[in-house]
Amino acid sequence: MRRPFALLAAALLTAALAVPASAADNDDGDEGFTINDPRITESSGLAASRQHPGVYWTHNDSDDGPYLYAVDSSTGDTVARLTLTGIGTPRDVEAISVGPGNRLFVADVGDNLGGTWPYVWIYELPEPKRLQDATVQATQYVVKYADGPRDAEAMVVHPKTGRVYLIDKHEDGGHLYEGPEKLSPEGDNVFRPIAPVELWTTDAALSPDGQDLAVRGYFGGVHYAWNGGELQRKGRLSVPLQGQGESVTYSADGSRLLFGSEGERSGVVSRPAPGADEGGSSGGPASRADGDGSASGDGKGDSVKVGGAVVAAVVVAALFGLSRRRRRG
Repeated sequence: MRRPFALLAAALLTAALAVPASAADNDDGDEGFTINDPRITESSGLAASRQHPGVYWTHNDSDDGPYLYAVDSSTGDTVARLTLTGIGTPRDVEAISVGPGNRLFVADVGDNLGGTWPYVWIYELPEPKRLQDATVQATQYVVKYADGPRDAEAMVVHPKTGRVYLIDKHEDGGHLYEGPEKLSPEGDNVFRPIAPVELWTTDAALSPDGQDLAVRGYFGGVHYAWNGGELQRKGRLSVPLQGQGESVTYSADGSRLLFGSEGERSGVVSRPAPGADEGGSSGGPASRADGDGSASGDGKGDSVKVGGAVVAAVVVAALFGLSRRRRRG
């Protein structure tokens, strides 16, 4: 999705102070990796496969086509590209999630015009048992919001019930929207707001046990207890400084959160998941981040200087403040 100038300027400054993508690379994909495929330039969603250990599904934001990419996190290489059939032309694909029974859900819910599309789409398809380039029949669902059109970039599918949820994207915070108990390919699927979300949301992820919700923005994140959809705020997430932070997913075992970004050879950065063993395989203590995303170290792959992070946060705040004053002036 195209971004306002102030946001892009802030993102570029932040990226200049961040660790190069390759610094997060190692033999264990759950510790971070780089997406090597030159076709993936706008990775906007990320989902850990349950069926294929170490594989992460992603897709481009827009102007690509009906494609999904399976990336081997141990190498960063694409091991399969799926071409979806049975759907229309994708408009603005923003998120991907794995549901029960290894079903892939793809959210074509972005709105570059700020919430003017009368409807958006969600696609559902089976995750292939063999990873190879293939054409896969998908089911297309028409989605509308109970309170009118809006922009959204985040979707989660409950790992137990299969119910689909969206989070709209608004600078001052949005809402968690609940879909029907079961999506229908016939007629409209109306999503209704059920809980506020305190973030300008670019993606979200439910833990594999369905107990925790991680929500990320460009420069920060929030951890909620799921609580049946009645969200309970638990604290801030350690979100890495990235050029254009777009995606988040739990690792298949739920011990890590992986954060993705747009761009060529974009890096996927790993952090301990909330409640995970802080002295475990991450090689160091879990880090903490403030609401602006200024992260302290969490072991290998995180060498951003504290002073640089503070400077970045100050400049980002100034840019956003200037932008908002201009709009409201």
